[in-house]
Amino acid sequence: MFARLAILLYAIVSYGVFTLSFLYALGFVGNYVVPKSIDVGSHTNLSEAIVVNLLLLGLFAIQHSAMARPSFKRWMTKLLPAACQRSTYVLLSSLILLLLFWQWRPIPTPIWQIDGIAAWLLIGLHWLGWVIVFASTYMIDHSDLFGLRQAIFALRGAEMPGQSFRTPLLYKIVRHPLMLGFLLAFWATPEMTAGHLLFALGNTVYILVGLQFEERDLIAEFGATYQEYRRRVPMLVPRPFARRRTEDRRPAGAPQ
Repeated sequence: MFARLAILLYAIVSYGVFTLSFLYALGFVGNYVVPKSIDVGSHTNLSEAIVVNLLLLGLFAIQHSAMARPSFKRWMTKLLPAACQRSTYVLLSSLILLLLFWQWRPIPTPIWQIDGIAAWLLIGLHWLGWVIVFASTYMIDHSDLFGLRQAIFALRGAEMPGQSFRTPLLYKIVRHPLMLGFLLAFWATPEMTAGHLLFALGNTVYILVGLQFEERDLIAEFGATYQEYRRRVPMLVPRPFARRRTEDRRPAGAPQ
């Protein structure tokens, strides 16, 4: 029983560290409230800033992607109970994010600056992105995504039920609304600096590459069901009129 309680406590601590990193990310990306953000902090020479920032982004990308692969998860079962694996992934990802926020080097060179209504529209898109990120986690299973559900089942001594393939709400519009939300939050800003651009570009490359590996794993897990989902639903960019165009091209009298 003590081991089960320890797993639950570990999951709660990991979730707490994630919550801290997520809240700080809001201020970091948007330059709100926090003492050190993407454009606020001590400045260094340009070459040092680029190298350090790319190393930080690369460290997060490697950890985040490598630990999500099934082969790595199988290896982790030799070291940790299965109920701890997701919490460990969440904890390490959050700690690396906090390291990135701490060690990030601002590059304040302006790329674009937009005022007026357009600026407010971009700010609105920025916050819409964060709302999509947060909401997307609950559309699937927030507690499972962050390791809490696994710890609760372990505490009960029960087996985790298998995951069924579901496409709720935003998942009917794009296959990866979570990543779409991040892209909106990273790119929608009325004041883009060189440092912010580097951050947005680095994360965009990581998202586009990482999704290829994730989709491969999803196909391996769900087979033809996911293949059909891929055919119907775009990865990141919504196609609101795609169905209407398809119906318009269908010959008169063709079966529906």
